[in-house]
Amino acid sequence: MATALKVGVAGLGTVGAVLVAQVARQREALTARCGRAIEIVAVCARSRTKERGIDLKKMKWFADPVALARDPGIDVFVELIGGAGNPAKGAVEAALASGKSVVTANKALLARHGVKLAALAESKHVALNFEAAVGAAIPIVKTLREGMAGNSFDRIYGILNGTCNYILTRMEQDKMSFAECLKEAQRLGYAEADPSFDIDGHDTAQKLAILASLAFGTKVDQSAIYVEGISSITPADLSAADELGYRVKLLGVAVKTPKGIEQRVHPTMVRKDSAIAQVMGVTNAVTIDATDINPLTLVGPGAGGAATASAVLSDIGDIARGVRTAPFGRPTARLVSVRKAPMQRHEGGYYIRLVARDKPGTAATIAKRLAEQDISLESIVQRHDPAHLGRDTKAGSVPVILITYATSEDAVRKALAAVGRDRVISGRPQVIRIEKN
Repeated sequence: MATALKVGVAGLGTVGAVLVAQVARQREALTARCGRAIEIVAVCARSRTKERGIDLKKMKWFADPVALARDPGIDVFVELIGGAGNPAKGAVEAALASGKSVVTANKALLARHGVKLAALAESKHVALNFEAAVGAAIPIVKTLREGMAGNSFDRIYGILNGTCNYILTRMEQDKMSFAECLKEAQRLGYAEADPSFDIDGHDTAQKLAILASLAFGTKVDQSAIYVEGISSITPADLSAADELGYRVKLLGVAVKTPKGIEQRVHPTMVRKDSAIAQVMGVTNAVTIDATDINPLTLVGPGAGGAATASAVLSDIGDIARGVRTAPFGRPTARLVSVRKAPMQRHEGGYYIRLVARDKPGTAATIAKRLAEQDISLESIVQRHDPAHLGRDTKAGSVPVILITYATSEDAVRKALAAVGRDRVISGRPQVIRIEKN
């Protein structure tokens, strides 16, 4: 039997504490599966006296994560501190430079410094594993990097933020406003006191940057992603989507186009009969479109202590078995830079909600402006019950919903700008992209 794999864990919050408990509980099973024992021999956290419900008596205690990372008594450094900068960054760099494999759940660190850290891991011939950084218990990293290494990818998209999915689910099912659902999500602990990182789409963008690198061989670059959040979505939009056979989700989408890899995060309409439309509440899901096979959708808990710790332990198990591969699926020298694709070039179907002035010629004016941009309509719905589509609809105005066939973002924006100049609508038009399933 090989000697035990000695692990040091930096960060004993919810995930770290659960990980320590899991290793203790699964000791025999892990040894049988991995061919060697896994032992957590050292830990680091802010408070040594805090009650965590785990036994730390036999473990070496460090106040400094960098010192733990350099400790010759460990083989693997597990970073559960969080954040894109120090101390997490410095500790991971110290561990890799010392020839230790690293397991991290830190999406922010990878989104900003992933390529540099991967290159350091490769130069030291050690592993940098990060299954828990995207989708927690969903094994999407291993699926893209190892399970589908022989496939070529056309598109990957998914629900990568449980907070946003919970809010949109509650808005749809309970006819609640965005503000009401956000407050409820905060009360239940699904949203932070400052929820902007989630609801503005930045959490999803960090995860998408990692997935795009794995799928398409691009350098991890969050700045290359177009990002739009969900705060503009209203019950009116969700109700209209439902009647038209759609459901609204915040999606992260990376797709191969003739102009390069397009990466975007925004509210999206998906067909209700698609697999991803069935994913409700705080659950996450990722759909992979690969050549020669039908779309593959992975669904599961995208956050939480147990789910995240499970993914971390899976990465540790791979190291124990001697499994090591390039962190992003190919050597960092072969990762290509990707530019931010202007959304004006995006092509697809669009949902457009207008509040049109109820007067002769309005419909003809809107139709003319759309035709000038070669925009064809799949459907048009005009309502005379303003209460159905929002309390802010003014007297003398009629809500109008348009569903376009595939067109460009630039064409839609130009047409709506012209309609606005014609003064036949009030307020700002709502535009939601439709993702082909």
